[in-house]
Amino acid sequence: MEQTLQSIINIINDFLWSRLLIVLLIGGGLYFTFRSRFLQIRLFKEMLRVIRESKNKTPGSISSFQAFAISMAARVGTGNITGVALAISLGGPGAVFWMWIIAIIGSASSFIESTLAQIYKVRDGKTGGFRGGPAYYMQLGLNQRWMGALFAVLITLSFGLVFNAVQSNTISVAFENSFGMDRLTLGIIMAIIFGVIIFGGVKRIAVWSEWIVVVLAMLYVGAALFIMLANISRLPEVISVIVKSAFGLEQAVGGAFGAALMNGIKRGLFSNEAGMGSAPNAAATATTSHPAKQGLIQSLGVLIDTLVICTSTAFIILFTGAYKQTGLDGIELTQAALGMQMGAWAADFLAIMILLFAFSTLLGNYYYGETNIEFLNSRRIWIWIYRIAVLGMVLFGSVTSVKLVWDMADVFMGLMATVNFIAIILLSKTALAALKDYTSQRKAGKDPVFTKNSIPGLANVECWDDSPTETK
Repeated sequence: MEQTLQSIINIINDFLWSRLLIVLLIGGGLYFTFRSRFLQIRLFKEMLRVIRESKNKTPGSISSFQAFAISMAARVGTGNITGVALAISLGGPGAVFWMWIIAIIGSASSFIESTLAQIYKVRDGKTGGFRGGPAYYMQLGLNQRWMGALFAVLITLSFGLVFNAVQSNTISVAFENSFGMDRLTLGIIMAIIFGVIIFGGVKRIAVWSEWIVVVLAMLYVGAALFIMLANISRLPEVISVIVKSAFGLEQAVGGAFGAALMNGIKRGLFSNEAGMGSAPNAAATATTSHPAKQGLIQSLGVLIDTLVICTSTAFIILFTGAYKQTGLDGIELTQAALGMQMGAWAADFLAIMILLFAFSTLLGNYYYGETNIEFLNSRRIWIWIYRIAVLGMVLFGSVTSVKLVWDMADVFMGLMATVNFIAIILLSKTALAALKDYTSQRKAGKDPVFTKNSIPGLANVECWDDSPTETK
């Protein structure tokens, strides 16, 4: 059964990733980059300024920083540790270069989709806050309910089910490798703990995410810095290997360039989610005075995720030379690299860290599915069915093979990105108009404020009334 499923998934992946997604991800990212006049570079200081100010919030609401933390909880996890290791083991060191490229141009894509999510967000009568995302801007911005429904189904299956199986798979493999723990037993424990947490709602998810992600990211980057400083003389060599391998210059085997490119893009997208349509679901929940503020914050998140955290994993593996060993991939490769430099205890510590990393990602992934189920049908029975299915996939991921869960993730990730990119290309004019309005107000020395009249002809907007105080 598993072999049959694997064969079907391979066929779909070959179709999606051979041409279609290369054009959408790179072509679309470059289009947004040029149209926004390289906002990733031009407005980088503004991104930092906005995120510093975003912790202030109205009582009972979700701040821009908390919305950022929810999205980072889904971004920062096994994709940064296991995904990078898989990219290097399958595509060579050159995959890291293409991960950098997809992050830089994808940062513009993330701005577009997150700004649109803010513009077309709706009020959540149950929580008193907001909800939104691609399903909502497809329905309200494009007047295509069917397209929003299709995306809602895809993201629910992708994040709530398949991606959560990836997370539990990484945890179980890491603990089996370090402590010899039975994977099924660990899966049952994870499902029980996660089942208790997910009944707490989005605000509890925001609180968990805000603390877990920041602390873990700092610890992990600190370990990478230690290894890099301990081997600083090898930095020019490592950079040279990355760049040369990116274009197949160091390999004699045909197809090296293609392997580096494809694995770099796949694992880069899985990690930073730029243009995939996931982060906008969290971006929409924020209370902010202008949609572009959350767009800038999410754009910064893509850069942090890949250029800092993913690069940390890459340097840990490349500085130690662990990638040259045969038979290692995924979390086992990263554990081996840490163990070579810092001792066996470091590999065990990484297993514990990946548990917490992946658990925070489980929370973020779960929320993406829940908010899209509410878009499809508000009856609570569907939320209960979804929760049971999520816990089932946590168990499934704990015991199945690494290759199967990651290949499944590639399929659903590709389908999501395809649908979302079509929508944000069609709606990009609205997001770019919001960016123009924001920068104009900043040049005038104002704290930018947005209303539905800020963009002429803007329709189907619920949360940006003429009085700006209602959005703060």
